[in-house]
Amino acid sequence: MDFIINSAYAFFFLLLGIGYAILWLWALVDLLKSEFKDSNMKLVWAIVLIFANPIGPFAYFIISREQKASHRKYFDK
Repeated sequence: MDFIINSAYAFFFLLLGIGYAILWLWALVDLLKSEFKDSNMKLVWAIVLIFANPIGPFAYFIISREQKASHRKYFDK
């Protein structure tokens, strides 16, 4: 019985980790594709994403919206 409970926790944390990795990669790709009003902000956000790992992607998606030069849609051609 303990094995089943431990396996459920392991599976939950595995899914949580995979979800966070996808969010982090999405933030990194968005950073590389985006243009900012201040040219140094791309470097600042790259440092934040790398070194402030637990909160970096969340802060990027919340704060960087106002700093971008233009709001692009993800599926534009």
